[in-house]
Amino acid sequence: MRAVVFEQYNTFPSLGEVERPTPGPGEVLLKVAGAGACHSDVAIYKEFQEGQPGSMPPSFVLGHENSGWIEEVGPGVDGFTKGDAYLVYGPVGCGHCKMCSKGQDTYCENAATMPYLGIGLGRDGGMAEYVVVPARNLVPLGDADPVAAAPLSDAALTPYHAIKNSLPNLAGGGRFALVVGLGGLGQIAVQILTALTGATVIATDMKEDAMARAAERGAITVPGGEGQVERIREITGGRGVDAAFDFVGATPTIKTAQASMAQGGRLTVVGIAGGVTEWSFFTTPYESTMTNTYWGTIEDLYDVVAMYRAGQIVPDIERYAMDDALEAYRKLEAGELSGRAVVVPHA
Repeated sequence: MRAVVFEQYNTFPSLGEVERPTPGPGEVLLKVAGAGACHSDVAIYKEFQEGQPGSMPPSFVLGHENSGWIEEVGPGVDGFTKGDAYLVYGPVGCGHCKMCSKGQDTYCENAATMPYLGIGLGRDGGMAEYVVVPARNLVPLGDADPVAAAPLSDAALTPYHAIKNSLPNLAGGGRFALVVGLGGLGQIAVQILTALTGATVIATDMKEDAMARAAERGAITVPGGEGQVERIREITGGRGVDAAFDFVGATPTIKTAQASMAQGGRLTVVGIAGGVTEWSFFTTPYESTMTNTYWGTIEDLYDVVAMYRAGQIVPDIERYAMDDALEAYRKLEAGELSGRAVVVPHA
C-alpha cells in the first residue's frame, strides 16, 4: 500500500510502498477515509533532533489525525461492522495506569517506557491506505462525513479540552474569551467557544483571511502588531479577558495573552512553538492562572464528534489525493494552506 513515511531526521518525508498492516489482538484495521496533515508532523521530520525530548526515532508512517472505515478486526475484537465509519483517538498510552484508565493517554504515567506516543507519533499512522489502531481508540461517526471529520481528532480535540477546563472562567454574563492564532485549531476554538459559552470571543492573528473567517463565525477580530493589547483591553472595557487560549505558543503570543488578562483570568498555552515568558507579582493580575494542555481525552473526543454531527463544528479542509500528499506537506510548511489539508487515500 502507499504511505507517507518519515524516514530520517531533518528530511522531507517520502511517498512510497509499504506492507499493508495486519491487526493484532485488540486491534482493528481501518481503510483510511481521511488523514489530516498537522504542523506536529512537520516538527517530527524537520525540527526534532535525535535524542531530543519529544522526538521519535524513524521510520514510521505519519498521520495522527485519522478517520476510516472498519476493514478487518484482530483476535478478541467484536462489536464492529465492516464499512462503519470511525474517528481515531490518536494518543496511545500503556492502557493500565491511572491516567490511561481515565482515557487520558496523553498523560500516561508510563510514557517514558512506551515505544511511541501515539498513532502517527512513533507508531505507524494514517497517512496511508490502511492503518491499524487499538479498538478502544475508535469513536463512531455514524453517517457523518468521515473525510471532513479526520482533523477533529487533534484540531478540535485539543482546543475542546483546553476550553472545557476553562469553562468556569467563562460562566456568567459579561465574560470575554481571547483566541490567539487562527490556524486550524484557533478557527475551531472560535466555534467551540461560541457553541458552549455566552462569552464575547475576541480573535487575533496576523493573517487577514484568517481573521475574516473568525469574524464570520461571530468573533471580534484584532490584527496583530502595534496596539494589539490596547485594542483587546478596550473591547473588554479595560478589564481584560477572563480566559485566553494561545494556539501558537511563541514568546510574543504568550506575552500578548498575558498582557490581556483580567484579574482571576486563566491563560492556556496550547501551541508548542517553545516560547518562554516571565512572571512578576507586580505585573500579573491577581489570582490569574497560567497553564498548558496537551491534546485531550477520548471522552472529550466523543463530545467533539457530537458537536460535529450537530453542525456546531465545521472544519475548514482542503482535500488531497494520495498522489498529492507530499504537496500538502509542502504547502503546510510554506504557510500556503487556508484550511486543514486532508489526504484522501481512496479518492
